[in-house]
Amino acid sequence: MFAIEAVDYRDAEAPVAFTRSLHETGFAVLKGHPIAAERIDAAYAAWGKFFASDDKDGFRAEPGGASGYFPFRTENAKGAKHKDLKEFFQVYPGTALPAVSAEITEELYADLMAIGATLLAWLDEHAPAEVRRGFSEPLTSMLRDSKECMLRVIHYPALEHVVVEEGAVRAAAHEDINLITLLLAGSAPGLEAQDQSGRWHAVPCDRGMIVVNAGDMLALASGGAFPSTTHRVVNPENGGGARFSMPMFVHPRPEVALSADRTAGQYLHERLVEIGLAS
Repeated sequence: MFAIEAVDYRDAEAPVAFTRSLHETGFAVLKGHPIAAERIDAAYAAWGKFFASDDKDGFRAEPGGASGYFPFRTENAKGAKHKDLKEFFQVYPGTALPAVSAEITEELYADLMAIGATLLAWLDEHAPAEVRRGFSEPLTSMLRDSKECMLRVIHYPALEHVVVEEGAVRAAAHEDINLITLLLAGSAPGLEAQDQSGRWHAVPCDRGMIVVNAGDMLALASGGAFPSTTHRVVNPENGGGARFSMPMFVHPRPEVALSADRTAGQYLHERLVEIGLAS
């Protein structure tokens, strides 16, 4: 049974419940967190105006760069045959943002970073002792002073008038690269996770919830105790409408040792080459 646990962020048992869910499924769902659903709605509305405007081309990421706007069909999942059916904007500390969304995006970035640090502290405290002993340093220490954490604002356009190659989807099956991902509930369903038997399950996207999943870096650092679960975003039926989502990718400092032979910086570059965002 693939049961992603819904954890109330305010509950005294939340740290244990979150750690258990991430260990058993690679996912957890947070409710009762400090980011109001109305703020998420307002952010999607602001970014919707940006993606619908001609201004976005003025924010294009520099060649080889990591921040800014990336046009439709820029990225592909590792090993995927087709580019994903999405456009997106990547936000790091100091990234120049469009005026229409700057204030609310900066606030969300700060709030998600604070929640992410809390979740890593929960794992530091409640992960099995043998797993904690395997970390090169506590997870919260890995995050301290990191400039690598990235908020990605994703727009999956409606597909009625898009030529979609057979097999192309909004986001092909993949695992995230980082320690943990905090995903503000998407504006529409579509996110699915795969269990160990290969079956796909819809991930809850109730308004205002945050979906959290373990990334490859956490799986590597924990010796697989926290699995990096494969997930995807499927196409809506009959073209459907647009969909927005905002994942925060929580990354350690580049020099952090994830294993005996890999630093976080080395692993990140390797994976970015595989998905077409670095060379």
